[in-house]
Order: sequence, then structure tokens, then C-alpha cells
Amino acid sequence: MAQSTEARSLAPRLGAWVEAGPSVRWRVWAPGHERVDVVLYDANDRALSTLPLKPEPDGCFGGTLVRQGEGVRYKLRVDGGDPFPDPWSRSQPLGVHGPSEVVVADHGWTDSRWKGPDPRALVIYEVHVGTATPEGTFEALIPRLAHLRELGVNTLELLPVASFPGTRNWGYDGVDLFAPQATYGGPGGLRRLIDAAHAHGLAVLIDAVYNHFGPDGNYLRAYSPHYFTGQHHTPWGDAVNYDSEGSRFVRSLVLSNVEMWIRDYHADGLRLDAAHALVDDGQPHLLTEIVERAHAAGKGRRVVVIAEDERNERKLLTPASEGGYGLDGVWADDLHHQLRRAFAGDHEGYYQDYTGGTEDLATTLRQGWFYTGQRSKNLGHARGTPSEGLAPWHFVHCIQNHDQVGNRPFGDRLSQDVSPAAYRAMSTLLLLSPFTPLLFMGQEWNARTPFLYFTDHHAELGRLVTEGRRKEFAGFSRFKGEEVPDPQARDTFTRSRLDWGELEAPEHVGVHTLYKELLRLRATEPVLTSRKGTHDARSLGPDAFVLERRAEGDALLVFVNLRGSLVHTLPPRASAGIVMWSEAPRFGGSVEASPLTGSMVRLVGPSAAVVKLRE
Repeated sequence: MAQSTEARSLAPRLGAWVEAGPSVRWRVWAPGHERVDVVLYDANDRALSTLPLKPEPDGCFGGTLVRQGEGVRYKLRVDGGDPFPDPWSRSQPLGVHGPSEVVVADHGWTDSRWKGPDPRALVIYEVHVGTATPEGTFEALIPRLAHLRELGVNTLELLPVASFPGTRNWGYDGVDLFAPQATYGGPGGLRRLIDAAHAHGLAVLIDAVYNHFGPDGNYLRAYSPHYFTGQHHTPWGDAVNYDSEGSRFVRSLVLSNVEMWIRDYHADGLRLDAAHALVDDGQPHLLTEIVERAHAAGKGRRVVVIAEDERNERKLLTPASEGGYGLDGVWADDLHHQLRRAFAGDHEGYYQDYTGGTEDLATTLRQGWFYTGQRSKNLGHARGTPSEGLAPWHFVHCIQNHDQVGNRPFGDRLSQDVSPAAYRAMSTLLLLSPFTPLLFMGQEWNARTPFLYFTDHHAELGRLVTEGRRKEFAGFSRFKGEEVPDPQARDTFTRSRLDWGELEAPEHVGVHTLYKELLRLRATEPVLTSRKGTHDARSLGPDAFVLERRAEGDALLVFVNLRGSLVHTLPPRASAGIVMWSEAPRFGGSVEASPLTGSMVRLVGPSAAVVKLRE
């Protein structure tokens, strides 16, 4: 049975923290147990001494270690069993199986004038810290921030950084929500990266995973069976318990984590992984509380919360006062799927729900998402709700992201499946649409390095992961299952590292130039920046469509040709000028002449042209 609102009051503070004196204070939630001890360790993982904790209300145990502070390392022992790390730990310097470490939130911040991002003007750049640089650390990203700012990006989105098993992982196997991954640079490294990002005018979003915990290093059940519930199920097994007995403490785990990223690390918001798998039958819904807690933690700074959610539900974006969850944005993948079907021909799995036709592409551009209640062949039931009244900036669109690349058997980027001309055309549409664009690292120069699925689990679990990955793709006709790269092999990880040297190669320079010009246009063209602007989209036949942006009497038309030839006559009495076209030689194309002649637009093959009209 779902708990009442009254039963959802805040749980007491848990974990370990430094108090005046100094002293270290512990509180552990372990209902149903008789004894909890803190086992103290040295820096070499050797046990030194034990501190018994005393029973406290609500199934908690607490205690204090005087004349100690930051740097104390410890594990927790329940009822005399083996000691385990603290699931509320703020630092795991030796990994998810090693001792937890007491840290404080102090940092010499230099961002006192930073006001946070404008949610209506985000340009998001998705980064996996471990593969974005050869070093794979937070601090190694700092020298790359100038590149991002020059590109025109204003928001850095970090794939999950909570501690995960081993040294390499996408981050979605995290088990210590509060402890930034040690091999990335730990708490100090993350703070330095965010402080530096703000100095470059870049916001930072943290990808947070609250729908499940990884299987390796997950010690939650050692403390309480109530962290999970059998009343709901997810693709990862029993759901995290957000609405039944003991859920007050589990919700506090998440809400305290949300607050920590914003308050202690100065993060500018969160991207919530698979929010459709956050099962909560009570009121208020956990999503509502996450949004409220995140916004409040900013203390006047602008904070954004964006969710990955496949449901196309307008409730996600409507305010809590109107019965919604109040999210600032939602990943809307329908445009990606339509474009992949149109340009790459994908048709299996969820792509069977998309035609890639110009009418459907135009519909998706008008609505933000395509499915608004139609029956999905892939799911076997209706999906989505109408999007009328929802501002376009709430919808996050992409032409590739970590999932759409990494969940392919060989981690192929978009460039492996579409021509350079198609890539340029798709990029032009993405960056000039009214929706929030998301770029996957290296996309701005059409990087060719794959982004594979990689893990570093212990041998037994690793073997199961490898077998499962290859079984997943065994039915594909284009290759044999055993050809799928082994997620556990170190080479699978190293092959996924970005090659920044590609930026200088002739075949990449043009794409990089295109992205810079498109983002500059997005940020400076009055038609695109006007808060009173409108947009529309329509088919121009089976092989072309146009996106129209209007503001204050002017219009910007983005013509996209899929194949063949487009000849289109502009409205009479309109003063038309070409702004740019994707096949210009400076972008790597081969079309010297403007596609606009008088009032006639001509495009051949995959391409895009941007025309400005004054009427």
C-alpha cells in the first residue's frame, strides 16, 4: 500500500559528517538489527579500531568520534558480520568495496557571480568523463572547456559520476550515489571541474540514476530489506522502494543526493535516467519532490531538471500546481528515430513505429514528439499525449547520444550509417530548430571513434555481462553474436576514447566549422532568439520538408532534402536571402553556387539550406 503524504516527512540525516570540535558523527539506518559498529581503517585498507553505535529512533544507530574530521576512513559492521562500505558515503577512494571516507563540502569556489543556466536557451553537450580525454578525469576536461565555449555550447552534461565497480563503466551501474568516482578524481576533482566550467560560462548537469542500483558493490540489503520492494518491478529486477514500508528513508536517500549535487558541488541541475522506471504510487510523486528539492537547493541560482522518459507524457512538464511533475525538460527521441529511419533506413525494434516520411517528420517538428496517443506497434499499446501549449525548449532533441551510439553492437556513431552530406543536413536541422539540442561528445567534428559498451566487473559477473551482451545481438543477420566486442576487455574501453586529433583532419574541419556557424546563428539571429517566435513545419513532397521559424514579421526557413532534387518557389512579394547551405565547400560539401536563385530554392541529394524572408 502506498504511504500517505504525512508518512513522507523527511528522514533524519544519515551517513557521516564533521561537526564542530572537530568530531565525526555517524547515523546508520538498519531497522531490525541489534548492533551496528563503525570499523576504522588506515589509508592502506587495514582495520584499526571499532566504534560501537547506539540505537536511535526509527531503526537508526548513531555515534560520535571526537577529535577527528575529514579523511577518516571506515566501514560499517551489522550484527557482527563482515564490514561493508556506507551506502551514504561521500567518498570511496579505494573503490566501491573499499572503506568509505569522511569528506567536507569546503572548496575555494570562485563562481559567486554565476547565476545558473537559462533553461530556454540550453545547448547541451553530453560527456563520458572516462573516455572524453586520454586521462579520463574531471581535471583533464578543464583544458577542453574553452573548445566547448568557442563552439557555442553552454551546458555540459556528465554521464553518471557516482561510484561504480572497477575503473571503467558508463556509470549506470553506480552503487554509491553520493561518492564521485575515485578514478575520475573524486569529490575534489569534480568541484574543480564545475568551478572551472562556470568560469567559462558553462553550466554543468549531473546524470543521476535513481531507478536502480548496480549489482556489484550494492550493499543496501545488508542494512535494510526496505530499500527495495517486490510490489513493483523494473527491467533491473525489484524496484527501488519509493512508496511502501520504509520508503521515507529511501526517498531521503534520493532527495538528499539531489540536494548534495546542487548545494555542495554547485551543479546546475540533473538529467534523470529512465524516469519512467521511477515507480511511485503515492503522493506527491518522487519526481515532483526531486524537482522541488533541486530548485530549492540552488538558493536563487537557476537550476534545471531534465528527465529521460519514453512516455511522451505532458504531465512531466506541466507545473505541480496543475497536477504535473514540473520538470524543466524531457528527452524526446521521436525526432531522432524519424531521422534515422529517413536517412539510415533503420526499421527494426522501436524503429518500426516510424516511417521517416516527410509528413511524419513535419508532424514531429510541429509537436516536439510524434506519438500523442497513437498505438505503438513495438509496445503493443497507445503511447503519448498531445503537446499543445508546451514550449519547444522543454523538448530535448538529438541526432545521436550515448544510448543511440553505445547500444549498437559495435558502438557505431551516426557517421557510419549516413553520408557526410546527410550528417550535415541533419545537424543543420537539429541546431536551428526551436527545441533544445543535445550533442554527444565529438559530434561537432563528426568523430569516428566508436562508443562501445564497457564494464570492469569481477570475473563471474563480467562473464555473465559478456554472454548477455552477445546473446542480445545474436539474432541480427548482419553479424554473428560472438563478433560483438567483449564489454569486459580493456580494449573495448580504450577504443571508445575520443581522438581530439581528428579536429585537425581535413574531413573533420568542415563539420566543425558548420557546427560553430550554426550555433552562432542560433544565438544571434533575432528570429531564433525571440521569446515571441513561432514555428511550423510542412512536407514539400515525399523527399523534402521545411521548418519555418517566425518572429516580428521575419521568417527563417530551413529546407531539408532527403534525396533526389528539390525545386521550390518562395512566396511572391517576399524579400529572400540565403543565410547558409550545408553543402558549401567550407563545410566539407561541393556546392559552390547558392541554392537560392531569385525566388527559387534548388537542392540536390541530402542537404539543407537556410533562407531568410522579409515580407
